Amino acid sequence: MARGRLLVFLGAAPGVGKTYAMLEEAHRLLGQGRDVVSAVVLDHGRTATAALTQGIETVPPRVVQHGGIRLEEMDLAAVLARRPQVALVDELAHTNAPGSEHAKRWEDIDALIDAGVDVLSTVNIQHIASLNDVVERITGIPQRETIPDQVLRHADRIELVDLAPQALRDRLTAGQVYPTTRIDAALSNYFRLGNLTALRELALLWLADEVDSALQRYRAEHGIATAWEARERVVVALTGGLEGETLLRRGARIAARSGGGELLAVHVTSEDGLAAPNPAALAAQRVLVEQLGGTYHQIVGEDIPTALIGFARAVHASQLVIGVSRRSRLAALLTGAGTSSRVIRTSGDIDVHMVNHGAAGNRSTLLPKGRGALSAKRRLLGFALALVGGPLLTLVLSSTRSTESLTAEALGYQLLVILVALVGGAWPAAFAAVLSGLTLDFLFAEPLFTFTIARPSHFVALLLYLANALLVSFVVDRAARLTRVARRSASESEVLTTIAGGVISGTDAVQSLLERVREAFNMRTVRLIVRGQVVEEHGEAASDGPVIDVPVGDGTALQLVGRTIDASDRRILDVVSAQLAVALEQRSLTDTARRLEPLEEVDRVRSALLAAVGHDLRRPLAVATAAVTSLRSSGTRLTGEDRAQLLESAERSLDVLAHLVTDLLDVSRVQAGALAVSLESVDVADVLPAALEDLDAGPEEVELHVPEALPPVRADPVLLQRVLVNLLSNALRHSPAGVPPELTLSTFGDRLQVRVIDHGPGIDEARRARMFEPFQHDSDTSDSGGIGLGLALSRGFAEGMGATLEAEDTPGGGLTMVIVLPVDATVREPADA
Repeated sequence: MARGRLLVFLGAAPGVGKTYAMLEEAHRLLGQGRDVVSAVVLDHGRTATAALTQGIETVPPRVVQHGGIRLEEMDLAAVLARRPQVALVDELAHTNAPGSEHAKRWEDIDALIDAGVDVLSTVNIQHIASLNDVVERITGIPQRETIPDQVLRHADRIELVDLAPQALRDRLTAGQVYPTTRIDAALSNYFRLGNLTALRELALLWLADEVDSALQRYRAEHGIATAWEARERVVVALTGGLEGETLLRRGARIAARSGGGELLAVHVTSEDGLAAPNPAALAAQRVLVEQLGGTYHQIVGEDIPTALIGFARAVHASQLVIGVSRRSRLAALLTGAGTSSRVIRTSGDIDVHMVNHGAAGNRSTLLPKGRGALSAKRRLLGFALALVGGPLLTLVLSSTRSTESLTAEALGYQLLVILVALVGGAWPAAFAAVLSGLTLDFLFAEPLFTFTIARPSHFVALLLYLANALLVSFVVDRAARLTRVARRSASESEVLTTIAGGVISGTDAVQSLLERVREAFNMRTVRLIVRGQVVEEHGEAASDGPVIDVPVGDGTALQLVGRTIDASDRRILDVVSAQLAVALEQRSLTDTARRLEPLEEVDRVRSALLAAVGHDLRRPLAVATAAVTSLRSSGTRLTGEDRAQLLESAERSLDVLAHLVTDLLDVSRVQAGALAVSLESVDVADVLPAALEDLDAGPEEVELHVPEALPPVRADPVLLQRVLVNLLSNALRHSPAGVPPELTLSTFGDRLQVRVIDHGPGIDEARRARMFEPFQHDSDTSDSGGIGLGLALSRGFAEGMGATLEAEDTPGGGLTMVIVLPVDATVREPADA
């Protein structure tokens, strides 16, 4: 059976018209004679959307009872039994009710597609897993329902339902998205113009990236290697030299001018590791690439131009930026075309930019600096073997010399040259080759005892001998050099791995780094010196021995005492220095943040208190003042009804003011530990009527679940009532219309639990730590008409009575506040006897 297809309508925010677009597509398919059913379509009370559902067959939903709440979910079994050609399944990221066959709706859609049913679905950009944290930073609101990126990327078709931010706000204002009671809150929070603009850009960029991935798959499937410049990709080739910064900035400007081009930096490392770059420069350039919004890549290749062009083609680059050669003109003339010239010749349809820089043409020598592959001791031993072995071999060959033995004698000397090359390398072998060649000519080639060669065959044999001897010595020297480089690279990698591992696992990165450096380089002492003062020291308190100073930053140095190091060790120390500079900066930032934490908290509370005094306290005071002023200025001209209204307004405002001042005083007492608590045996059921009366809420507004024969608790009845009033007030405010909050009582061991349950938006776990702090206005913690002290006071009152107050998720959505009170043991024990 052929799999079905998935069409997803993607939106940047709620209300852009995803469901409406899905229904329009459904009617178009119906017009083509396709069998279309509505498995789950949510119109959210929008008249235009609801009108489009007419004429489409609907599969009744499956009803689920969870926690006393009636939930409707898609009936997957019924849809599969109906087996339509097309099914409409709204809200791809929806989480199914507990007990469903699948946890997520996208898993239900997979089952429909496997059964050969085409599916039309909808999703907002904030539900994509990889963008979830980005959306939270933009809007300040976390999304608990997400879908893996691959679910959306595997869709057969994705259509972006786009709407300008201001147009969406206009729709929201006109009541076409949310009910009237939610419009103001939505406009001032999630639907701010900046939020919508950022979300729209995020949706467009995500879809553009998906289109780019599809284009790359198409090119790979059809074997298309030529560059398609649908999107500029600028590759900058880094050599490890100081000119890298110039090349990167030029590449970034080229990418920016192309309108959102992509910047990629690449460094090609030779397979033998001989062309060692400056690691500190490369590390700095890697940081610069990330600052410029690009990505850094490192590849290995023996032939640098071939590897560079291969990488550029692999990433479908359209521009390549390289630096002008640092070789002099004389070097280029004698050694032939360099890397830059070969890159240009092989670039094909990739545009190459050659950028001049300060280091161009500054190499004055033709040959690299000589670095022996073998130790000086082995080279001396090679020369000694040539000087001693040559005469001894000459003595042996002279005793067996004949007119036809020149070939055997040449092979004997060649064996000596090979032995010398194996022991001492190229230079001793070359010395032995020249010395033995002269000996062959003088003692064994006709005419004897002269450097004249009479027979041409002898001359050819001598030349071949010299060539073979030199080639063998070069190969041996090259192998020894590569072996040494490999061993050195392995040692360096092990050292850097050890140092990095110590830094990662250490509690203090600086201390761990210093200790690992001391161990790795076998030093007696390692010191960190800041402005001439030793701030940290590891190892022995040694002052004798070689001292090595490595600059770290402004006024900071790393000092090592114990032994001398060579140039390659110094190169590793440069990398360590860069890591140490970063670790010191992180330590400084951490210390600064730690010092500022108390000040930040004090400043936050002070700002909140000033805002409360300046706004929340001023408002009722202003109303009361205005009412009293009107009474005094109007005199007898006011009617009795007007006078009563003004007095009532003043009285109500003064009550609010008194309540706010009382809360401020109470929270001060709680924080100072001076709260007056009078514990007694209390029946919680007796406190509930007073709390509901204080709220002016009837039984139909709060659903009560109070079992019979509940034990009394040890509590302060006045404080307990205030806690219940605060929690129920929050629950009433955030419960959706038609779904009243619940209050349940239950016992567990020697504790009685009071649960205040609402089915509103809730609050994510990351923010619960702050919801009990003073002056918080956030989701279920908001105190309408107050100053954000409700939950702070509630927890303070609860802890003052020896109880606890915690928050947890309500199944199906919302927040549950749980008060745990100790049962009064003095009353309970006789009852149990």
